[in-house]
Amino acid sequence: MADILLQREALLCRLGEGLLPHDFAGLYVVSEEVDRVLRALPGISGPPEERAEALARQLEPGLAAARQQFSEYLTGASVFAGIVRHAHLGELPAQTLALLAAVECSPHRMRLVAYFQDNVQLPRLTLASLGRLLGGGARALAPDAPLRRAELAESGAEGPWATRMCWPATRVLWALTGDDSADPALPAGARRLAASAGDGVPARPRLLLVAGADAASRLAAARKALPHKPFLVSPLPADDAEWAAVVREAGLGGRAVFLELAAPLTRAAADRIDRAAHLDWVLGSAGELALDTLPDRPWTELRLESAAADEADWQTTFGTRPEPAYLLSRDQIRLVGAAAGGDPARLEAGVRRLAGGHLDGLAVRIRPHRRPEDLVLPDDRTAQLDELVARFRLRRIVYDDWGFAPVAAPGVVALFAGPSGTGKTLAAEIVAGRLGLDLYKVDLSSVVSKYIGETEKNLERIFGAASAGDLVLFFDEADALFGKRSEVADAHDRYANIEVAYLLQRLEAYQGLVVLATNLQRNIDDAFLRRISVAVDFEPPDERRRRLIWERAFPAGAPLGERLDFDFLARQFRVTGGVIRNAALGAAFLAAEDGAAVTMNRVALALKREFQKLGRLRTEAEFGPYFPLVNGDDDAAPA
Repeated sequence: MADILLQREALLCRLGEGLLPHDFAGLYVVSEEVDRVLRALPGISGPPEERAEALARQLEPGLAAARQQFSEYLTGASVFAGIVRHAHLGELPAQTLALLAAVECSPHRMRLVAYFQDNVQLPRLTLASLGRLLGGGARALAPDAPLRRAELAESGAEGPWATRMCWPATRVLWALTGDDSADPALPAGARRLAASAGDGVPARPRLLLVAGADAASRLAAARKALPHKPFLVSPLPADDAEWAAVVREAGLGGRAVFLELAAPLTRAAADRIDRAAHLDWVLGSAGELALDTLPDRPWTELRLESAAADEADWQTTFGTRPEPAYLLSRDQIRLVGAAAGGDPARLEAGVRRLAGGHLDGLAVRIRPHRRPEDLVLPDDRTAQLDELVARFRLRRIVYDDWGFAPVAAPGVVALFAGPSGTGKTLAAEIVAGRLGLDLYKVDLSSVVSKYIGETEKNLERIFGAASAGDLVLFFDEADALFGKRSEVADAHDRYANIEVAYLLQRLEAYQGLVVLATNLQRNIDDAFLRRISVAVDFEPPDERRRRLIWERAFPAGAPLGERLDFDFLARQFRVTGGVIRNAALGAAFLAAEDGAAVTMNRVALALKREFQKLGRLRTEAEFGPYFPLVNGDDDAAPA
């Protein structure tokens, strides 16, 4: 059809005008051209009408047959027919697109177009020429026409309207040649998904809102709502070029567009969605979108509550049943599966990588290596730690399978209270190790800021990054952040209370494990205490436990030159486990410096240094026979 139309126009031009374009057509106007234009104007003697009509009648049967063949072609399964159907194009827009594509793909046709447009600088069809060729074809490229709404064709934006050239989008031409590469102008991160299987094909919503849970859950719900429909998943386009690419790419493949929103829609974005009415749109968001921001078209909404990966997600990713130890969301299991290569044996390593890098500068990562036997606690305290591990590991069973409602969120908050050195940090590390998670110790100096609002921003970064990975957040000296709110005496008190209120709100929404460590439990705000799942009191060890700690403080490979008197050390020195471990380490360095074994004298000297750090007096009642050594010349060598 395109070739017949171009042939007719060229012959009519040649017959009617009687002149061929000269070598520099369009660069200057000669008198012969003026005469030719004057003859073509209404009311003036123009080209022989009977000759033109005779030629048109001669070509009309072939053109009519070509139009009929083209109409039948549009009902087929070709790429072009699919584009026409997906874009909901009528007969005239379809003919226009076919004609533009035929010219664009052929240099010979471009020479023909330049001939009958009488300008070598116009190798593409102009709006005026489209009007002559298709009898209104220019209207198919009007700003609000289907071709333009679908972003399938373009026209020049400068110069006189009649001479503005028109062309199909490059992505359309690649598709027609059999190449289905994604449009390079798509927003960064956009991806195409094949259609998913489903039971039946329900009535498709033109606009679907999916709110709640996580991004992967929202996408899964959208694909379930639109079975057998391929998807284009994209962040919100940032400019006109990205919007055009999204609309065009979705239309070419008959895809629904899933936009993951991090903020409410702008009016301009809503208008772009309204403009592309031929597409199915899905808007995913963590919370409900305000009504006054939505596009002006009917919509359906899905509200999701749980973001947890289900058994199907685990089977797809790892080929296993869900692991109760990891309450992963669909977003997280996708990331973990990629990191682990789908190997269940590498699941733990993949989970550890979830938050890697996001918390740098705000928290210190501790990869657990201490064992439960390294922590010496009363049996009741050890049982509490076991309960903490079980509470975190079995959340899915209690909340999901049994239907218990969590107090706030399914996360777990533990409070470790007790003097320094009683094992709070060690206990947090051991709990993280038993769960197969990394421990992130929050650096309060990098979190708390004197500037209004900065502390909240830092806390949001911490909880936001922690939400991206299963891990244990450890707040040491937590009363600095979780302290009691005070009466408002000045602006500083008011903003300090705002920080505490914000932290409580964020803590209640967090779904992971948080451990708060404090030396003084009475300094913790009561609102936080009500949110505590497990509270463990750490006390200085008694004599029996001090002896166990002394024994375990020296590894099997340590060179012990004589039998260390653990009974004496446990009985005489009422110190915490932290002091004992520091003293054992100090004694080991004294022995290494002298190239000798660890002896009681070196342990006594190491204890002396610990007492000096604590500002604690050394007494003969405690050190007994070692008192002269620790109370004499600091440089005296041990016996």
